[in-house]
Parts: sequence; C-alpha cells; structure tokens
Amino acid sequence: MEPITFPQDLVQAQHDWIRTYEALAQPHPRRLTALRRRLLHLSDYLWRHPFFMTFEGSTAAARVELRRLAREQEHGVRAA
Repeated sequence: MEPITFPQDLVQAQHDWIRTYEALAQPHPRRLTALRRRLLHLSDYLWRHPFFMTFEGSTAAARVELRRLAREQEHGVRAA
C-alpha cells in the first residue's frame, strides 16, 4: 500500500491541534477558554476537511495515519 499524501494545510492543522491539546494538558494553563475554543475549532476543521471526502481519505485509517504522521514530525522537530 502506498503512503497517503496529505494536503499541507491538513498536516499543519493536525500539528496545531497537538500543540493546543498539549497546552491544555499543562497544569493551570493560561488562556484556558481561548485554548478550548481553538481545540474545538481545529477539531471541526480536521473532521470536515475536504480531503476526507476523497477516496484516498475516506477510511478511518487515513485519520489515524494523519495523527501518526503529525506526532512523528512533532517529536522529530523537538528532538532536533
């Protein structure tokens, strides 16, 4: 099976979601309401992205692969 090629805006949104989620997970986060709203907005954007209406993105595995790819890139960026 060939790797899925995700649109750059979708990958960036997943990165932003991860960072926002991690900010909310910190003890006593600053701007709590803004972070919650941002997470909800990003969740909606990710869920409704047109890519997931295509054949390539139509499976649950595509969503899992997007999260895996973004986490892998996040850890690679942090380790460098």
